[in-house]
Amino acid sequence: IMAEKHDGFIITNPEGAAITEFTGSLLIKGEPDGSSFPNGSLRMTNAARGYTAWDPTSPAYIMHTANGATLMIPSVFLSWTGEALDKKIPLLRSNAAMDKAARKVLTLMGEDKIATLNASCGAEQEYFLIDEHFANLRPDLLLAGRSLFGAPPAKGQQFDDHYFGAIPARVQVFMQAYEDKLYRLGIPAKTHHNEVAPGQFEIAPYFESSNVAADHQQLMMTLMKSTAKEHGFLCLLHEKPFAGVNGSGKHVNWSVGNATQGNLLDPGSTPHDNLNFLLFCGAVIRGVHKHGGLLRAVIASASNDHRLGANEAPPAILSVYLGDQLESVFNDIKAGKLLEKAKGGLMDLGLSQILKFERDPGDRNRTSPFAFTGNRFEFRAVGSSQSVSGPLVAMNTMLADSLDWIAEKLEAALANGTDKTAAVIIVLKELMELHGNVIFGGDGYSEAWHKEAVEVRGLKNLPTSADALPEFKDPAVVDLFIKTGVLSKDELLSRFEVYAEQYILSLEVEAKLVIDMATTQIYPAVTQHLTHLADVSQTLSGLSLTLENTDLAEAVTQANAMMSAVNELKAALEEHDFDSTEAHMGFSAKTLCPLLVKVREHADKLETMVADDLWPLPKYQEMLFIK
Repeated sequence: IMAEKHDGFIITNPEGAAITEFTGSLLIKGEPDGSSFPNGSLRMTNAARGYTAWDPTSPAYIMHTANGATLMIPSVFLSWTGEALDKKIPLLRSNAAMDKAARKVLTLMGEDKIATLNASCGAEQEYFLIDEHFANLRPDLLLAGRSLFGAPPAKGQQFDDHYFGAIPARVQVFMQAYEDKLYRLGIPAKTHHNEVAPGQFEIAPYFESSNVAADHQQLMMTLMKSTAKEHGFLCLLHEKPFAGVNGSGKHVNWSVGNATQGNLLDPGSTPHDNLNFLLFCGAVIRGVHKHGGLLRAVIASASNDHRLGANEAPPAILSVYLGDQLESVFNDIKAGKLLEKAKGGLMDLGLSQILKFERDPGDRNRTSPFAFTGNRFEFRAVGSSQSVSGPLVAMNTMLADSLDWIAEKLEAALANGTDKTAAVIIVLKELMELHGNVIFGGDGYSEAWHKEAVEVRGLKNLPTSADALPEFKDPAVVDLFIKTGVLSKDELLSRFEVYAEQYILSLEVEAKLVIDMATTQIYPAVTQHLTHLADVSQTLSGLSLTLENTDLAEAVTQANAMMSAVNELKAALEEHDFDSTEAHMGFSAKTLCPLLVKVREHADKLETMVADDLWPLPKYQEMLFIK
């Protein structure tokens, strides 16, 4: 969500009267505390000075609230010693590095007019809406963003009837109000619709330059939550707020281009002839192969771990999907040839009232984490609650590195007298031989792929954040950011510390919530239910009647097992003897997470046994279906 610091325009003049003044110096430089934010020890309390500085490339805007109008100025945030404390400075640096490397390649390709290159971004945002009356009775939703308890309802998403269903009227009113606010701030929405899970929805804004898109994404998440509250909803951006139904992602559509060469990831009608496209697409392939671990690290969080690899999200193994036609083009290059490729052909349904249309030359693959979708790549593994800046920084930086590599190889080939087309084929052939293993068009969920990816192709499988976040400390990643000038070593390692701490703290908060809710809400409700059943049984016994209820003994067993697991969890939380941050994360992933699941399994069984009027928490069937 956005970070804000508000300054008033009121000052006093020499006569002591109050006047309103807004100076250029105030616009250009502000001075907030630089030590009170997560900063990975870049700033300590005794060295607290920080600066904000106006970013004129991202439009300022007026935010209207019940309190009046506020001028909002997009700004970078840095320390007194010059380190980036925010996500905007690395994003701007990464775009500059990509622009510099891309110009080298385009110049070698004979382009003489080259406008500044920009990455563009269009992020599809998924979210859940829950009635606030239910949400306010769920401490887990309020404090952790997801339900830590909840038995599966009789009906979930198994009928697949929600996605193309009509949008509930109350939700439609919310969407209209929300998009009206966005439009007034210069963020027009392209689409909105139901998503697969009940209670789940999606909005997609227009494509924009990456820096502006990242700012707008932060604003969208902030406004989404506040507007939902105005309409009696709690907006959940957690990646997996409800077990057993689809979670939410943020599909980051990314491309690169400028005003003179256009979109350099658009193959046109003949991709095999579009040499600039082939080089830039090849650079992406190399980048994902070399830095798949980094791409996994920038989407790592305790919440996204619940989603990656599930049926609605790509696996944690980073691979590239190109589609049949484009994959065939690159395989031909690898084989040393380049043949003309067929188009997709006409879609003819045999119905006179339905016009024929040209279908795409390749299908889509929703199991791929990094997929080419016609004129851009879609990074599908980004979490719904995450900023798009981290993924954009990683993609821009790896692209800059790969374009530098291509420029060096291309320059050498051209210097030997090789003509331009042949030089491109030589460079891309070597690239495919080194990095073609990352291309995969099959089922990313299959066990066979997971085995092949790791054992045959040598790709990394980093299933949890505890596995992924140490990638920030990998020497190759450190070198990548230093040589491109995007992040210094200290700036990079500080981000590892911040993200690792957030991962550990998130799981500890969930553990404390589980202990509290199980002890003070669920267990008392179970004992009350058992007491009632015992009283009824005793009364019937006095009347020479017998209550046949096998659930009574089962409920006692489950209650005792739940509290035993709670005690295990309490003991685990008291463990603090860790040699390193990595060890602490590993403990959180391998010990705390299974114990959370263990407590929940018993509690969810009890939910199906305890009288409905005694169960203290709103159930899935209420939260997901009542709108």
